[in-house]
Amino acid sequence: MRFHKVHGLGNDFVVVDGIKENLPRDLARAALKMCDRHFGIGADGLVVILPSSRADIRMRILNSDGSEAEMCGNAIRCFAKLVYELGYVVKDEFTVETLAGLMVPRLVLEGGKVQGVTVDMGEPALERSAVPMLGPEGQAIDEPLEVLDTTYRVTCLLMGVPHCVVFTDDVEKVDLVKYGPAIEKHPVFPRKTNVHFVQVISDSELKMRIWERGAGPTLACGTGACGVLVAAVLNNKTGRKAKVRLPGGVLDIEWAPNNHVYMTGPAVEVFQGEITDPSLVES
Repeated sequence: MRFHKVHGLGNDFVVVDGIKENLPRDLARAALKMCDRHFGIGADGLVVILPSSRADIRMRILNSDGSEAEMCGNAIRCFAKLVYELGYVVKDEFTVETLAGLMVPRLVLEGGKVQGVTVDMGEPALERSAVPMLGPEGQAIDEPLEVLDTTYRVTCLLMGVPHCVVFTDDVEKVDLVKYGPAIEKHPVFPRKTNVHFVQVISDSELKMRIWERGAGPTLACGTGACGVLVAAVLNNKTGRKAKVRLPGGVLDIEWAPNNHVYMTGPAVEVFQGEITDPSLVES
């Protein structure tokens, strides 16, 4: 099975062309094995290119623990770059079917090569039931959440996938390995959640650290950066357009007047290869 290795700000993926390749029956198991950084290729997730009957192309993404994600902002930029350069789409703006609905990437092209991608990430869902998050009806904005030995003020929303945002004075002082998984698997989140600790630099700049649902600490999370800006606006901490500094680099995020969130950032193909160990793809 041939594959592409790509990343968006260090959030890296193994991408398989499911239109040409014979996919393993058990994709969850394959993702778990392929993403292993010691015994496999190594990645935060497995992305599969598939045909679609309702969009120009379809994307599936499985986390490194084998669970399937509805969407991933960094993955869709990488996906958009590849499907254009592989010739599956010929437009610089097209639709992608995901479990979170239809997404619309717009390519930034130079000399026929993709230098960056802007993605219409859709509208954030703010109601607690949409996240989903247990509790009374309404929105979860700056509310207390008891986690282990502390109480955090959290803002939660759905940006294709669930996000829990915690604002802090210094993100580098947060014990991410301790509190990240505790929030991810907190009983109040029946489908678990992505976790982001965020420091406000200015009204147009944010800095964040990530504990990604199903993957642990990652260098970038596109849907998370979008959710972080929405949370910052809801808490009157920034304007509706900001640079979001992630461990792997910077994304430009805008919560536009039409209520859609737009994400702009890079996508880089590192190498292509062929899996020769059959145990990585055996069903």
